[in-house]
Order: sequence, then structure tokens, then C-alpha cells
Amino acid sequence: MDNTILIVEDDPELQEVLTLNLHNAGYRVCRASNIRQAEALVNATLPQLILLDWMLPDTPGLSFARKLRSESRSAAVPIILLTGRDGESDKIAGLEAGADDYLVKPFSPRELLARIKAIMRRCAPQHADIAVEIAGLRLDPASRRIVGNGQDIELGALEFRMLRFFMTHPEHVYSRAQLLDAIWGANVYVEERTVDVHIRRLRQALEPTGHKDLLETVRSVGYCFRRVLPVATPRLPAMLQRAPGLPDYIRRAA
Repeated sequence: MDNTILIVEDDPELQEVLTLNLHNAGYRVCRASNIRQAEALVNATLPQLILLDWMLPDTPGLSFARKLRSESRSAAVPIILLTGRDGESDKIAGLEAGADDYLVKPFSPRELLARIKAIMRRCAPQHADIAVEIAGLRLDPASRRIVGNGQDIELGALEFRMLRFFMTHPEHVYSRAQLLDAIWGANVYVEERTVDVHIRRLRQALEPTGHKDLLETVRSVGYCFRRVLPVATPRLPAMLQRAPGLPDYIRRAA
């Protein structure tokens, strides 16, 4: 889910301090004190980033990091490992387990927030407020403005999230189930055909600026957002499309 960070930390005081600072920075926060709780939260709603303690009461944080990386749904979620271990071998072990960054306790909230922003910029443009542009269509998540060939485009909240997802994942075919999971969230239960309704609305909004055809239907699979508009095939004038042949002339004469 956009702007949501999962904290997996068994120290209640540190968990509270992290939550307060993340809230003040504009993030939504989910909290878990052990891996069992963390797994339930990840299965319900995929977070934007995970702050993961190394030493946890039930399962080591490294084991959970490896599991997240081994599953396609969570493989791309950035992980910052929080630990008191500061040895070189410990840092290598954490990074090799799948962590994107390694922060040694104690650390300042300012440093943590700076690392979060840096990782989001590096790991996935859809997780950062970075404008993206494709074929003259520009989406700016910071201002929530969409412009196509100089013309403003108005979208509802869900169509905005859908367009943002597509524009940050171009040239990749997604099934309806994958789109539901990525845009609605895994804990929202709606019919897969709901995707078609919002695709239609999105295409209608993109049609006036000529960007409707960037969103392609892949038969029997799902949808794909292209980087380049398809080239329209010129149509011949009606009189040149098919000249009557001799058999046609004979049948009409008869």
C-alpha cells in the first residue's frame, strides 16, 4: 500500500518512537512485535517498506527477510534491517539475506528518514513522489496532477493509483488478480471484473489527449501499459478499398 511502512520490532519503546517519527513524516504505520504478526500484516496489505529488527522473539529477522525475498509478491519490497550488531560480517550477512540497508542501533530519526527516502528513490519509482512521463503523458504524485500533451486530466483516486501503477510498470502484462492485489490490496475482496470497469474509466479519461491506446488489452491474460503509442494504419478511401472484379460484375449483370 502506498505510503505505508511496516515496523517489525519487539522493543515497545523503540517501536513507539519509530511510529511517532514516521507519522510526523507523513507515513502510515503498521506494527508487529514478532514474525507471526508481521506475516499476517504483509499478507493483508503489502507495505511500501519494512523496518525489520534482527533479533526477534520467535524467528530471526534474517529468516523473515529471506522468506520475503523468495516470494514473488513481496520480493520487491524494500527492507531496512535494524540491529545492534555492527561487525562487518554481520552487515554482509544482513545484506546477503535480502536487506536493502543496514542501520545500527542507536540511530537518529533523521538518519532513518533520510535512508528511507533514499531507498524508495532507488528501489521503485512508484514508492517515491517522483514524476513519471510516457509518450507525452505526465503524472506527478506529489501534486497529484496528470497532464497529457499540455492538457490537464482529471481522475478519481482509484484510477489515479491505477495509472500510477501502470506508468511505473510499463511493458509488463498483469492479470486482473495481480492488479487487484497491487492496486486494491490483498485484503480487499472484489470481483475481478471490477478491474475492467476502472480500466474503461481510465481509458475514457485518457481519450481526449490521445493516450487511451497506451493501455492495451492482452487477450485472455490481462492488461499492459505501453511506452509508445501504437502507429495507426492509414485507411484507404472507400472507393479504393476493393474494386469490383469480373466475377462480381458478371453476377450483378446477370
